[in-house]
Amino acid sequence: MTKPIPQNARVVIIGGGIAGCSVAYHLAKLGWKDIVLLERKQLTCGTTWHAAGLIAQLRASKNMTRLAKYSQELYGDLEAETEIATGFRRNGSITVALTEERRSEILRSAAMARAFGVEVEEISTSELLDRYPYVNAEDVTAAVYLPKDGQGDPGNIALALAKGARQRGAQVFEGVKVTSIEKRNGAVAGVSWQRDGSDEQGHIAADYVVNCAGMWAHELGRMAGVNVPLHACEHFYMVTDNIAGLPQLPTLRVPDECAYYKEDAGKILLGAFEPIAKPWGMQGISEDFCFDQLPEDIEHFEPILAQAINRFPELAVTGIHTFFNGPESFTPDDAYHLGEAPELKNFFVCAGFNSIGIQSAGGAGMALAHWMEHGYPPFDLSDVDIRRMQPFMGNKTFLYERSKETLGLLYADHFPFRQKATARGVRRSPLHEHLKQAGAAFGETAGWERANWFADQGQESTYEYSWKRQNWFENSKQEHLAIRNNVGLYDMSSFGKIRVEGPDAESLLNHMCGGDMSVPVGKIVYTQFLNERGGIEADLTVTRLSETAYLLVTPAATVVRELSWLNKHKAGANVVITDITAGEATLVVMGPNSRELLSKVSNHDWSNENHPFGTMQEIELGMGLARAHRVSYVGELGWELYVSTDMAAHAYETLIEAGADLDLKLCGLHAMDSLRIEKGFRHFGHDITEEDHVLEAGLGFAVSTKKPSFIGRDAVLRKKEEGLSSRMLQFKLKDAEPLLHHNEPVLRDGEIVGYLTSGNYGHTLGGAVGLGYVPCKGETIKDMLASTYQIDVEGTLCDAEASFKPMYDPKSLRMRGLKELEDA
Repeated sequence: MTKPIPQNARVVIIGGGIAGCSVAYHLAKLGWKDIVLLERKQLTCGTTWHAAGLIAQLRASKNMTRLAKYSQELYGDLEAETEIATGFRRNGSITVALTEERRSEILRSAAMARAFGVEVEEISTSELLDRYPYVNAEDVTAAVYLPKDGQGDPGNIALALAKGARQRGAQVFEGVKVTSIEKRNGAVAGVSWQRDGSDEQGHIAADYVVNCAGMWAHELGRMAGVNVPLHACEHFYMVTDNIAGLPQLPTLRVPDECAYYKEDAGKILLGAFEPIAKPWGMQGISEDFCFDQLPEDIEHFEPILAQAINRFPELAVTGIHTFFNGPESFTPDDAYHLGEAPELKNFFVCAGFNSIGIQSAGGAGMALAHWMEHGYPPFDLSDVDIRRMQPFMGNKTFLYERSKETLGLLYADHFPFRQKATARGVRRSPLHEHLKQAGAAFGETAGWERANWFADQGQESTYEYSWKRQNWFENSKQEHLAIRNNVGLYDMSSFGKIRVEGPDAESLLNHMCGGDMSVPVGKIVYTQFLNERGGIEADLTVTRLSETAYLLVTPAATVVRELSWLNKHKAGANVVITDITAGEATLVVMGPNSRELLSKVSNHDWSNENHPFGTMQEIELGMGLARAHRVSYVGELGWELYVSTDMAAHAYETLIEAGADLDLKLCGLHAMDSLRIEKGFRHFGHDITEEDHVLEAGLGFAVSTKKPSFIGRDAVLRKKEEGLSSRMLQFKLKDAEPLLHHNEPVLRDGEIVGYLTSGNYGHTLGGAVGLGYVPCKGETIKDMLASTYQIDVEGTLCDAEASFKPMYDPKSLRMRGLKELEDA
């Protein structure tokens, strides 16, 4: 407590839970010197000390699984390295389903595990009882066993990481609270501190600061002007008295009853993820909070316990040794926060672990250390990249309302297309009420309410979730076919819209984009931001509005990411970068009869000759004005109409009235997605990410290596010379019944070679369609397509056609207005 604190450090890590200790350990392991970890009280005293210590491998995506597997391997070796017992053992885990829908989910998860290289077994009821004889299995519909899952002692694992860091030169200080964070020229510059229970104060000048403050990370972020959205919730478990003869058992998860069972030294720990959680700490967290627990609430826990007594009958005759209630922090989307904050250079975040901090922290610390050392993560971490968070998500009222739901979602059915139920309606298109009156069923992305499908007359516009065809399947089919065969209208006002203008706009964007930005005014360029490795940092269209101004159009969820990337690389460029997303609505008119509809509302010449594909023109629309961008994400003739928000309602009403004679159909985003996947168009965040090389993604046509210099140019030329390691293929199931979503394993000639990055139903093609990468080292496309492909759907191998070119309109004649040449 009296050890002198240095005045300078390369990095200051704030928070001494398992996350902070892991970051310190991994930075030290990389050879960093002058590492300082500050803990306001004692190591592990926040939430680490009372964690259940479950260490599973399988997560919802490949890279989250890679991090969880890394944690396991790390914890298995820590004891030998540090001589601190971590209690780590691989006792396995079992997840059981009690419904047919959950059965589909866990069988799909098992298939996904195989694609990710995680050992998994689907086990029968008798095998379940052999491995877990205490369970009542009479209503179990399926069970899966992961033999290499484990558990450990959370506090000791954290202390072992701290010791490992100290052994490599890191300094760890307990009882030291950070009181302010210094910033200089847009970068973090250091922290001020005060000793706990003392007047001693000081300052550490630092090149980097890492926020590992757990449930305090939100307030600490605000201290730095950084948005770290998370909220604490009360989190419950109970521990039984000793159960005579209780052997070591796998962890048992019964998500349909919101419960898990962990054997612990002859006792059973019963934990809960109840559907409606209890947010905690709305007025802030006490300065004195340290190894504390919250008041018991037996009434809140009782429904979980009642089901547990039926599931684990031994509980009925066993006493309760401990009833525990402690806080855990939860984020708006149940994924933790990792990476450099977009608001402040060299300020990194590693927090918000949603009650899976022990299994996540080892991998998260490794990934963050790599990020800080190299300037980029070891692989795509967009699932947890803090740049996915929108500024409004730091609002405390929003966090309070959303946290009631997110805790329970960890064990809820993870249905495809499931929408959050809480904290809705924050961001709305200017057409929201019009769409609502027309029967829209809304989903939410980045806070935006978006029409996903439209109910028929007399039909409820609500979701009925399933792993099979959901209640809106036929609605979306009709919307899909309207765009393919006639004309449809959908609202994309949520598109991110970034204006880049100034004397250096062209040179900056030529440096940052793979495509050529030296184009005439009105030209639209489909392009990507690439990183130095040739990976895709953003997927966007860039429209030249004038000699000195461009409009960048991006997905709704990635605006913060794009703004961060632009500001990071603009250096001294004389440009102004402005997010104008809320200033313009976007109405999208698509389909073979779109030209006929638009001719009814505007005197503009919509012909190919006057308005060719890939160009923008300013038009009159009804009694207002708009910009008409001729592009397509659905593979049909059509235009995106950009209208100032004050004229959006007029534009919409004009189009609807004019479309009545053409049977114009309002369409939703589910239809847009099924249309784009038939056309093989990539989706950023699923099909293309920062670790997917632009050439292997099949997007080489969007890259102009004729330009002398741009980010990623060398990596593109190098890949051309070396040859591709994998290629993206499109797949269609031959059986019209099964559905594809994403992460289904892809088998080539009977061997798993990859997984689907995205999937949907192709209503025009007559079957489920998916995209996925397949290894191809030294192979031609002809070689690849000569193989036999299957997709694993819930453990059933489904035969699939594979194609390198889009299965729908491979020559893109329809969206280029050359439909008459299809049969030529």
